[in-house]
Amino acid sequence: MAKIRSLARVQGNSHAHPTEVDAEWSTVMTPGGERLWQLSTFGSDTRASKPKVSQTIQVDAEMARRLQAALAEAFGPNS
Repeated sequence: MAKIRSLARVQGNSHAHPTEVDAEWSTVMTPGGERLWQLSTFGSDTRASKPKVSQTIQVDAEMARRLQAALAEAFGPNS
């Protein structure tokens, strides 16, 4: 699990991944009372073990605004 602390746009030779996974989101509170948005992904359908959380990321309010702006830039403001 990790809280995202920075977000930068890069240009590269990425490609679409052929594997799809399921995800869940929730909000959690820190001991200090900060609300975080949490996204957890599960292993792929071909994973050898039973389904379980594979990765979890957490985003605070400021990072959520930055992520929202990045998504609007990538897909357009009305997507």
